[in-house]
Amino acid sequence: MDANTFSYWEQTAFINNADVVIIGSGLVGLSAALHLKKRQPALKVLVLERGFLPTGASTKNAGFACFGTASEQIAALKQAPADEVLRMANYRWRGLQRLRKNLGDSNIDYRQHGGHELFMDAEAERADDCIDQLESLNRLLKDAIGHSDIYSAATTKIAEFGFKGVSRMIYNPFEGQLHTGKMMRTLLNKVYELDVLVLNNCEIQKIENENSHITLITSQGNFKTSKVILATNAFANQLFPGLKVIPGRGQVLVTKPIAGLKLKGTYHFDEGYYYFRNIDNRVLFGGGRNIDFKAEETWEFGHTETIKNKLTTYLKEVILSGQNFEVDYWWSGIMGFGEDISPIVKQVEWNIFCAVRCNGMGVAMGSLVGEEVAELAL
Repeated sequence: MDANTFSYWEQTAFINNADVVIIGSGLVGLSAALHLKKRQPALKVLVLERGFLPTGASTKNAGFACFGTASEQIAALKQAPADEVLRMANYRWRGLQRLRKNLGDSNIDYRQHGGHELFMDAEAERADDCIDQLESLNRLLKDAIGHSDIYSAATTKIAEFGFKGVSRMIYNPFEGQLHTGKMMRTLLNKVYELDVLVLNNCEIQKIENENSHITLITSQGNFKTSKVILATNAFANQLFPGLKVIPGRGQVLVTKPIAGLKLKGTYHFDEGYYYFRNIDNRVLFGGGRNIDFKAEETWEFGHTETIKNKLTTYLKEVILSGQNFEVDYWWSGIMGFGEDISPIVKQVEWNIFCAVRCNGMGVAMGSLVGEEVAELAL
Protein backbone atom coordinates (compact mmCIF):
# COMPACT_ATOMS: atom_id res chain seq x y z
CA MET A 1 0.00 0.00 0.00
CA ASP A 2 1.30 3.43 -0.93
CA ALA A 3 1.74 5.70 2.10
CA ASN A 4 -0.08 8.48 0.18
CA THR A 5 -3.35 6.54 0.34
CA PHE A 6 -3.66 7.43 4.03
CA SER A 7 -5.89 10.39 4.84
CA TYR A 8 -4.66 13.46 6.66
CA TRP A 9 -6.42 12.19 9.80
CA GLU A 10 -4.78 8.78 9.52
CA GLN A 11 -1.36 10.25 8.87
CA THR A 12 -1.50 12.61 11.85
CA ALA A 13 -3.27 10.34 14.35
CA PHE A 14 -1.92 6.87 13.44
CA ILE A 15 0.97 6.79 11.01
CA ASN A 16 3.56 9.45 11.75
CA ASN A 17 2.58 10.24 15.30
CA ALA A 18 4.94 8.05 17.35
CA ASP A 19 8.06 8.89 19.32
CA VAL A 20 8.82 5.18 19.65
CA VAL A 21 7.69 2.32 17.43
CA ILE A 22 7.86 -1.18 18.90
CA ILE A 23 7.98 -4.06 16.42
CA GLY A 24 6.19 -7.06 17.93
CA SER A 25 3.15 -7.15 20.21
CA GLY A 26 4.18 -10.13 22.32
CA LEU A 27 5.03 -10.13 26.01
CA VAL A 28 8.38 -8.34 25.54
CA GLY A 29 7.05 -5.68 23.17
CA LEU A 30 3.99 -4.81 25.25
CA SER A 31 6.03 -4.87 28.48
CA ALA A 32 8.37 -2.35 26.87
CA ALA A 33 5.40 -0.19 25.87
CA LEU A 34 3.97 -0.38 29.39
CA HIS A 35 7.27 0.67 30.94
CA LEU A 36 7.81 3.53 28.49
CA LYS A 37 4.40 5.02 29.28
CA LYS A 38 4.85 4.60 33.03
CA ARG A 39 8.19 6.37 32.89
CA GLN A 40 7.17 9.08 30.39
CA PRO A 41 3.35 9.32 30.11
CA ALA A 42 3.51 11.95 27.34
CA LEU A 43 5.56 9.68 25.09
CA LYS A 44 3.70 8.56 21.95
CA VAL A 45 4.19 4.81 21.59
CA LEU A 46 3.06 2.72 18.62
CA VAL A 47 3.26 -1.08 18.44
CA LEU A 48 3.28 -2.79 15.03
CA GLU A 49 2.43 -6.49 14.80
CA ARG A 50 2.60 -8.49 11.60
CA GLY A 51 0.06 -11.09 12.71
CA PHE A 52 -3.63 -11.04 13.49
CA LEU A 53 -2.53 -12.07 17.01
CA PRO A 54 1.03 -11.86 18.40
CA THR A 55 3.25 -13.93 16.09
CA GLY A 56 5.76 -16.24 17.75
CA ALA A 57 5.20 -17.72 21.17
CA SER A 58 3.49 -15.27 23.54
CA THR A 59 -0.02 -16.61 22.93
CA LYS A 60 1.20 -20.04 21.81
CA ASN A 61 3.42 -21.17 24.67
CA ALA A 62 2.41 -23.67 27.34
CA GLY A 63 1.87 -21.15 30.14
CA PHE A 64 4.62 -22.42 32.43
CA ALA A 65 5.61 -19.92 35.13
CA CYS A 66 8.93 -21.68 35.70
CA PHE A 67 12.58 -20.75 36.14
CA GLY A 68 14.34 -24.03 35.34
CA THR A 69 14.30 -27.66 36.43
CA ALA A 70 17.02 -29.11 38.64
CA SER A 71 18.66 -30.96 35.73
CA GLU A 72 18.54 -27.80 33.59
CA GLN A 73 20.31 -25.82 36.34
CA ILE A 74 22.92 -28.56 36.74
CA ALA A 75 23.49 -28.68 32.97
CA ALA A 76 23.81 -24.87 32.88
CA LEU A 77 26.48 -25.02 35.59
CA LYS A 78 28.53 -27.23 33.27
CA GLN A 79 28.29 -24.70 30.43
CA ALA A 80 28.53 -21.34 32.19
CA PRO A 81 30.14 -19.87 35.33
CA ALA A 82 28.12 -20.31 38.52
CA ASP A 83 27.58 -16.58 38.96
CA GLU A 84 26.04 -16.39 35.46
CA VAL A 85 23.70 -19.31 36.19
CA LEU A 86 22.67 -17.66 39.47
CA ARG A 87 22.13 -14.34 37.73
CA MET A 88 19.83 -15.90 35.16
CA ALA A 89 17.90 -17.90 37.79
CA ASN A 90 17.37 -14.68 39.74
CA TYR A 91 16.44 -12.82 36.55
CA ARG A 92 13.78 -15.38 35.67
CA TRP A 93 12.45 -15.43 39.22
CA ARG A 94 12.22 -11.63 39.37
CA GLY A 95 10.63 -11.59 35.92
CA LEU A 96 7.86 -13.90 37.08
CA GLN A 97 7.19 -11.74 40.14
CA ARG A 98 7.13 -8.61 37.97
CA LEU A 99 4.65 -10.23 35.56
CA ARG A 100 2.35 -11.18 38.43
CA LYS A 101 2.62 -7.72 39.99
CA ASN A 102 1.98 -5.92 36.70
CA LEU A 103 -1.04 -7.99 35.67
CA GLY A 104 -2.45 -9.59 38.83
CA ASP A 105 -2.74 -13.32 39.50
CA SER A 106 -6.49 -13.51 38.98
CA ASN A 107 -6.27 -11.76 35.60
CA ILE A 108 -3.80 -14.30 34.23
CA ASP A 109 -5.30 -17.34 36.00
CA TYR A 110 -2.04 -17.93 37.89
CA ARG A 111 -1.96 -21.13 39.95
CA GLN A 112 1.06 -22.17 42.01
CA HIS A 113 0.67 -25.94 42.03
CA GLY A 114 4.42 -26.46 41.77
CA GLY A 115 6.67 -27.97 39.12
CA HIS A 116 7.76 -31.58 38.70
CA GLU A 117 10.67 -33.12 36.83
CA LEU A 118 10.25 -36.74 35.75
CA PHE A 119 12.94 -39.31 34.99
CA MET A 120 12.08 -42.46 33.05
CA ASP A 121 13.07 -46.00 34.09
CA ALA A 122 16.12 -45.95 31.82
CA GLU A 123 17.32 -42.70 33.44
CA ALA A 124 17.57 -43.97 37.02
CA GLU A 125 21.34 -43.47 37.23
CA ARG A 126 21.18 -39.93 35.86
CA ALA A 127 18.23 -39.16 38.13
CA ASP A 128 20.05 -40.37 41.24
CA ASP A 129 23.07 -38.26 40.31
CA CYS A 130 20.77 -35.25 39.99
CA ILE A 131 19.03 -35.98 43.30
CA ASP A 132 22.41 -36.31 45.02
CA GLN A 133 23.19 -32.73 43.96
CA LEU A 134 19.92 -31.16 45.16
CA GLU A 135 21.25 -30.09 48.55
CA SER A 136 24.20 -28.22 47.07
CA LEU A 137 22.01 -26.82 44.27
CA ASN A 138 19.53 -25.45 46.80
CA ARG A 139 22.34 -23.80 48.77
CA LEU A 140 23.65 -22.26 45.57
CA LEU A 141 20.27 -20.91 44.44
CA LYS A 142 18.97 -19.79 47.84
CA ASP A 143 20.09 -16.17 47.45
CA ALA A 144 18.98 -16.03 43.81
CA ILE A 145 15.42 -17.21 44.53
CA GLY A 146 15.07 -16.08 48.12
CA HIS A 147 13.94 -19.53 49.26
CA SER A 148 15.61 -22.65 50.59
CA ASP A 149 14.58 -26.21 49.76
CA ILE A 150 13.69 -25.28 46.18
CA TYR A 151 14.15 -28.77 44.77
CA SER A 152 13.37 -31.99 46.63
CA ALA A 153 13.00 -35.66 45.74
CA ALA A 154 9.34 -36.66 45.32
CA THR A 155 9.58 -40.15 43.90
CA THR A 156 6.93 -41.44 46.33
CA LYS A 157 4.30 -39.26 44.64
CA ILE A 158 4.68 -40.83 41.18
CA ALA A 159 1.89 -43.35 41.80
CA GLU A 160 -0.53 -40.56 42.81
CA PHE A 161 -0.43 -39.18 39.26
CA GLY A 162 -0.75 -42.58 37.59
CA PHE A 163 2.50 -42.32 35.60
CA LYS A 164 4.00 -45.46 34.06
CA GLY A 165 7.66 -45.99 33.30
CA VAL A 166 8.76 -43.13 35.59
CA SER A 167 11.40 -44.06 38.17
CA ARG A 168 12.22 -40.75 39.89
CA MET A 169 10.63 -37.32 40.38
CA ILE A 170 11.86 -33.96 41.70
CA TYR A 171 9.43 -31.34 43.01
CA ASN A 172 9.71 -27.54 43.10
CA PRO A 173 6.90 -25.80 45.06
CA PHE A 174 7.77 -22.32 43.77
CA GLU A 175 6.70 -22.80 40.16
CA GLY A 176 3.25 -22.18 38.75
CA GLN A 177 1.13 -22.01 35.64
CA LEU A 178 -0.98 -19.39 33.91
CA HIS A 179 -3.29 -18.75 30.95
CA THR A 180 -1.19 -17.05 28.28
CA GLY A 181 -4.23 -15.82 26.33
CA LYS A 182 -5.55 -14.04 29.44
CA MET A 183 -2.03 -12.78 30.15
CA MET A 184 -1.79 -11.09 26.75
CA ARG A 185 -5.35 -9.71 26.86
CA THR A 186 -4.66 -8.17 30.27
CA LEU A 187 -1.39 -6.69 29.02
CA LEU A 188 -3.13 -5.29 25.94
CA ASN A 189 -5.76 -3.66 28.14
CA LYS A 190 -3.01 -2.15 30.32
CA VAL A 191 -1.26 -0.51 27.38
CA TYR A 192 -4.55 0.61 25.80
CA GLU A 193 -5.39 2.40 29.07
CA LEU A 194 -2.10 4.29 28.74
CA ASP A 195 -2.94 5.36 25.17
CA VAL A 196 -0.55 2.99 23.40
CA LEU A 197 -1.68 2.24 19.85
CA VAL A 198 -1.35 -1.35 18.60
CA LEU A 199 -1.78 -2.03 14.87
CA ASN A 200 -2.02 -5.61 13.61
CA ASN A 201 -1.44 -7.22 10.20
CA CYS A 202 1.41 -4.81 9.58
CA GLU A 203 4.60 -6.61 8.50
CA ILE A 204 7.91 -4.75 8.56
CA GLN A 205 9.66 -5.17 5.22
CA LYS A 206 12.60 -2.81 5.67
CA ILE A 207 14.01 -0.35 8.20
CA GLU A 208 15.68 2.78 6.81
CA ASN A 209 17.80 4.62 9.34
CA GLU A 210 18.08 8.23 8.18
CA ASN A 211 19.82 11.22 9.71
CA SER A 212 16.85 12.78 11.46
CA HIS A 213 14.39 9.89 11.74
CA ILE A 214 13.76 6.21 11.06
CA THR A 215 11.40 5.06 8.31
CA LEU A 216 9.68 1.69 8.55
CA ILE A 217 8.63 0.24 5.20
CA THR A 218 5.66 -2.03 5.94
CA SER A 219 2.94 -4.01 4.22
CA GLN A 220 0.53 -1.21 5.13
CA GLY A 221 2.64 1.80 4.14
CA ASN A 222 5.53 3.79 5.58
CA PHE A 223 5.88 4.89 9.20
CA LYS A 224 8.28 7.50 10.53
CA THR A 225 9.55 7.62 14.10
CA SER A 226 12.42 8.77 16.29
CA LYS A 227 13.23 5.42 17.89
CA VAL A 228 12.54 1.74 17.23
CA ILE A 229 12.45 -1.26 19.57
CA LEU A 230 12.72 -4.68 17.93
CA ALA A 231 10.85 -7.25 20.04
CA THR A 232 10.34 -10.10 17.58
CA ASN A 233 12.37 -12.74 19.47
CA ALA A 234 12.87 -15.74 17.14
CA PHE A 235 12.23 -13.63 14.03
CA ALA A 236 14.81 -10.95 14.91
CA ASN A 237 17.45 -11.84 12.33
CA GLN A 238 14.93 -11.59 9.50
CA LEU A 239 15.45 -7.84 9.91
CA PHE A 240 18.94 -7.88 11.45
CA PRO A 241 20.84 -10.99 10.25
CA GLY A 242 23.75 -10.24 12.58
CA LEU A 243 21.67 -11.05 15.66
CA LYS A 244 22.48 -14.56 16.87
CA VAL A 245 18.98 -15.90 17.37
CA ILE A 246 18.04 -19.43 16.29
CA PRO A 247 14.32 -20.21 15.86
CA GLY A 248 12.97 -23.28 17.61
CA ARG A 249 9.49 -24.58 16.91
CA GLY A 250 7.49 -26.03 19.78
CA GLN A 251 4.62 -28.36 18.87
CA VAL A 252 1.77 -28.54 21.38
CA LEU A 253 -1.48 -30.44 21.89
CA VAL A 254 -4.41 -30.21 24.30
CA THR A 255 -6.71 -33.13 24.98
CA LYS A 256 -10.46 -33.07 25.39
CA PRO A 257 -11.61 -32.96 29.06
CA ILE A 258 -10.67 -36.10 30.98
CA ALA A 259 -12.86 -37.31 33.84
CA GLY A 260 -10.97 -37.76 37.10
CA LEU A 261 -7.74 -36.21 35.83
CA LYS A 262 -5.08 -36.61 38.55
CA LEU A 263 -2.55 -34.10 37.23
CA LYS A 264 -2.13 -30.78 38.99
CA GLY A 265 0.89 -28.61 38.25
CA THR A 266 3.58 -28.41 35.60
CA TYR A 267 5.78 -31.33 34.53
CA HIS A 268 9.02 -31.64 32.56
CA PHE A 269 11.10 -34.57 31.40
CA ASP A 270 14.02 -35.36 29.07
CA GLU A 271 16.01 -32.28 30.16
CA GLY A 272 12.97 -30.04 29.69
CA TYR A 273 12.41 -30.93 26.03
CA TYR A 274 8.98 -32.34 26.93
CA TYR A 275 6.50 -30.55 29.14
CA PHE A 276 2.89 -31.01 30.20
CA ARG A 277 0.33 -29.58 32.61
CA ASN A 278 -3.34 -29.60 33.55
CA ILE A 279 -5.71 -27.00 32.11
CA ASP A 280 -9.52 -27.10 32.49
CA ASN A 281 -9.53 -30.86 33.21
CA ARG A 282 -7.44 -31.38 30.08
CA VAL A 283 -3.78 -32.19 29.51
CA LEU A 284 -1.59 -29.77 27.59
CA PHE A 285 1.52 -31.52 26.27
CA GLY A 286 4.30 -30.21 24.06
CA GLY A 287 7.91 -30.49 23.03
CA GLY A 288 10.02 -33.00 21.14
CA ARG A 289 12.15 -30.62 19.10
CA ASN A 290 15.23 -32.56 20.28
CA ILE A 291 14.10 -35.41 18.00
CA ASP A 292 15.31 -33.33 15.03
CA PHE A 293 16.78 -29.98 15.99
CA LYS A 294 17.51 -28.94 12.42
CA ALA A 295 13.96 -29.59 11.22
CA GLU A 296 12.60 -27.54 14.13
CA GLU A 297 14.99 -24.61 13.52
CA THR A 298 12.33 -22.95 11.41
CA TRP A 299 10.18 -19.85 11.18
CA GLU A 300 7.36 -21.95 9.75
CA PHE A 301 4.43 -22.89 11.95
CA GLY A 302 3.11 -26.42 11.61
CA HIS A 303 3.66 -30.00 12.73
CA THR A 304 5.63 -33.08 11.84
CA GLU A 305 4.21 -36.58 12.05
CA THR A 306 7.33 -37.75 13.89
CA ILE A 307 6.79 -35.38 16.82
CA LYS A 308 2.99 -35.77 16.80
CA ASN A 309 3.40 -39.53 17.05
CA LYS A 310 5.97 -39.19 19.84
CA LEU A 311 3.71 -36.91 21.87
CA THR A 312 0.68 -39.14 21.53
CA THR A 313 2.77 -42.22 22.38
CA TYR A 314 4.03 -40.61 25.59
CA LEU A 315 0.43 -39.71 26.48
CA LYS A 316 -0.73 -43.30 25.98
CA GLU A 317 2.18 -45.07 27.61
CA VAL A 318 3.44 -42.71 30.34
CA ILE A 319 1.22 -39.75 31.22
CA LEU A 320 -2.31 -41.14 30.77
CA SER A 321 -1.54 -44.84 30.81
CA GLY A 322 -4.74 -46.87 30.86
CA GLN A 323 -6.97 -43.82 30.39
CA ASN A 324 -9.04 -42.92 27.37
CA PHE A 325 -8.32 -39.53 25.79
CA GLU A 326 -8.79 -37.61 22.57
CA VAL A 327 -6.68 -34.75 21.24
CA ASP A 328 -8.76 -31.60 20.80
CA TYR A 329 -6.18 -28.96 19.73
CA TRP A 330 -2.84 -28.94 17.90
CA TRP A 331 -0.71 -25.83 17.39
CA SER A 332 2.89 -24.65 17.32
CA GLY A 333 4.87 -21.65 18.50
CA ILE A 334 8.28 -20.32 17.51
CA MET A 335 10.81 -19.59 20.27
CA GLY A 336 14.20 -17.88 20.02
CA PHE A 337 17.38 -19.63 21.20
CA GLY A 338 21.12 -19.05 21.23
CA GLU A 339 24.36 -20.41 22.62
CA ASP A 340 24.36 -17.81 25.42
CA ILE A 341 21.75 -18.31 28.16
CA SER A 342 21.17 -14.54 28.42
CA PRO A 343 18.73 -12.60 26.24
CA ILE A 344 20.03 -9.99 23.78
CA VAL A 345 19.12 -6.49 24.95
CA LYS A 346 21.20 -3.85 23.19
CA GLN A 347 21.37 -1.03 20.66
CA VAL A 348 21.82 -2.43 17.15
CA GLU A 349 21.94 0.87 15.24
CA TRP A 350 21.46 4.55 15.92
CA ASN A 351 18.18 4.79 17.89
CA ILE A 352 17.27 1.14 17.12
CA PHE A 353 17.22 -1.25 20.06
CA CYS A 354 16.47 -4.95 20.37
CA ALA A 355 15.15 -7.28 23.07
CA VAL A 356 15.22 -10.85 21.76
CA ARG A 357 16.35 -14.47 22.39
CA CYS A 358 14.46 -15.55 25.50
CA ASN A 359 15.64 -19.17 25.16
CA GLY A 360 12.23 -20.69 25.77
CA MET A 361 11.79 -18.72 29.00
CA GLY A 362 9.74 -15.83 27.65
CA VAL A 363 7.06 -16.00 30.35
CA ALA A 364 9.73 -15.79 33.04
CA MET A 365 11.94 -13.17 31.43
CA GLY A 366 9.67 -11.19 29.12
CA SER A 367 8.56 -8.50 31.58
CA LEU A 368 12.10 -7.58 32.65
CA VAL A 369 13.52 -7.87 29.13
CA GLY A 370 10.86 -5.40 27.95
CA GLU A 371 11.66 -3.00 30.78
CA GLU A 372 15.40 -3.19 30.08
CA VAL A 373 15.05 -2.32 26.43
CA ALA A 374 12.62 0.50 27.29
CA GLU A 375 15.25 1.99 29.59
CA LEU A 376 17.82 1.76 26.80
CA ALA A 377 15.48 3.58 24.44
CA LEU A 378 14.80 6.28 27.02
